[in-house]
Amino acid sequence: MLASRSVVAHRPSRAQVQVRASAKAAMKIVVQRNPSEEVLKAKGVHGWPTWGCGVSKFPWTYQESETCYVLEGDVIVTPNGGEPVQIKAGDMATFPAGMSCTWDVKSPINKHYNFH
Repeated sequence: MLASRSVVAHRPSRAQVQVRASAKAAMKIVVQRNPSEEVLKAKGVHGWPTWGCGVSKFPWTYQESETCYVLEGDVIVTPNGGEPVQIKAGDMATFPAGMSCTWDVKSPINKHYNFH
């Protein structure tokens, strides 16, 4: 005869829920549309290295936070489990460390980037 065990459902504490919500919020892409030249100069954007690629679709995981300034092109970046974000020429975007996503490059991208 099998002994029955009672199972007690564990409800997360308020603090655990807040930590989970904070971690999820931290995985968002932040986009600044058309930052001013003053903002670009203050951040040293024009001195950052550049990277580019043609029309393509690929997965990516950020080991470090990255801020980029898109010089040309158009991409839709979709965080795993999140909403798609369109980033295009003239946009500055920041991606959090640890975020996994899919890049869907709609027109060839050329960007300045800085890992931090």
